[in-house]
Amino acid sequence: MRIGFGYDVHQFTPDRKLWLGGIVIPSDKGLLGHSDADVLIHALCDALLGAAAMRDIGYHFPDTKGNEYEGIDSKILLRRVMAMLREAGYELGNCDCTVCAQTPKLSPYIEQMRTCLAEVMGVAPDQVSIKATTTEHLGFVGREEGIAAYAVALIEKKK
Repeated sequence: MRIGFGYDVHQFTPDRKLWLGGIVIPSDKGLLGHSDADVLIHALCDALLGAAAMRDIGYHFPDTKGNEYEGIDSKILLRRVMAMLREAGYELGNCDCTVCAQTPKLSPYIEQMRTCLAEVMGVAPDQVSIKATTTEHLGFVGREEGIAAYAVALIEKKK
């Protein structure tokens, strides 16, 4: 068994959809990024890759201007990361993710995000935990400048 940790952050920007956990969350602003800026999926990819000692999301899917990943749906990246893990002989034990956002309130969308991520990764929903919290108005998250996400993933080598 191996464990990995991931962290990501993206700033808010107007005129973009807010993608979190593979779904669109109703909001008057989205996140700025080279891809769809799904901060939760990006943190999860880093946790999975880290557990397998396969570097990080930026190494495998660089944000070079004009490349094939510009504007990409992060669910595609997560599917590719899971394929890389499985090719190396690993399966997900479980993952635990925390999204830090002052706004919007995410509680109504947690189950939909869990279901989406489980489906994308090809695992059972009870292997995916997602929590949401605020920062009590402290820091860039508290000032509603962006969203941060943390993830840990346990992977197991299959015989």
